Amino acid sequence: MALRQYGTEDGLRETELPDPKVAPGEVLIRVRAAGVNPVDWKLAAGGLDPVMEAGFPMVPGWDVAGVVEAVGFDVSEYRVGDEVYGYIRKDWARNGSYAELVSASVRLIAPKPASMDWSQAAGAPLAGLTALQAMRRARVGDGETVLVHAAAGGVGSMGVQIARALGARVIGTASERNHDFVRSLGAEPVTYGDGLVERVRGLAPYGVDAVLDFVGSGAAAQSLPLVGSPGRVLSVADAEVAALGGHYVWVRPSTDDLIELAGMADAGVLTVHVEHELPLAEAAEAWRLSKKGRTRGKIVLTV
Repeated sequence: MALRQYGTEDGLRETELPDPKVAPGEVLIRVRAAGVNPVDWKLAAGGLDPVMEAGFPMVPGWDVAGVVEAVGFDVSEYRVGDEVYGYIRKDWARNGSYAELVSASVRLIAPKPASMDWSQAAGAPLAGLTALQAMRRARVGDGETVLVHAAAGGVGSMGVQIARALGARVIGTASERNHDFVRSLGAEPVTYGDGLVERVRGLAPYGVDAVLDFVGSGAAAQSLPLVGSPGRVLSVADAEVAALGGHYVWVRPSTDDLIELAGMADAGVLTVHVEHELPLAEAAEAWRLSKKGRTRGKIVLTV
């Protein structure tokens, strides 16, 4: 599924393209599933044009799970037939995972978690890496209390589970319809909106140790009265948090972190809830669903 120029989901078309070239240090992956993330349609609209080169036709998608089809020169880590998953963000946007085949550096992938099916594995990389790296940056530890915004979303739902695995108590913001889901992840749900600080203090009278903002819309600023140090407020969606003394973070590809996530999954402490699973040809509908901002967990395209 490709775009001929920057635009919306209406520009996505089934497109015949040559098989990707496989550079030294890369593998060719036969895609079984591709995760859908908001950054996919934001990139397609030109939102990252100031910082990232793009080429057309552009195949979107940075999350993938699939089978190694071929290996490039000097690749000893993988063999044909190996099952892998990864966050395959390259230096420029063109050949993504919304395809039958995609090439990726071995630095961007890891063995697929044995406990996850293809759709779960495809939904894990970007969201899981974002959550894990944010928790690390916020220095979340055993016995602490953490506020996770958008706890029912793709990143937030994994963030709740990772924080719990680290031994933290988690309070998670979510709409009321998602409160039971948030509880099932191990968090104590609170509703968004006016009065949030008072609702959180009702559960944690002395505030929280860290705030992880996975939604934006001023959530980080609204949470400042709850945390002792603004340096433990992080956002992946609001760059203005830096001016408040917090951190604006952007996920980085990491094989080591993917291996850590897979270990957590196979240990039974981390799972991926796939809300919508659509065939690749329905990528435009997947973007429409994503734009509504109401997905519980992840949207995945199957190939």
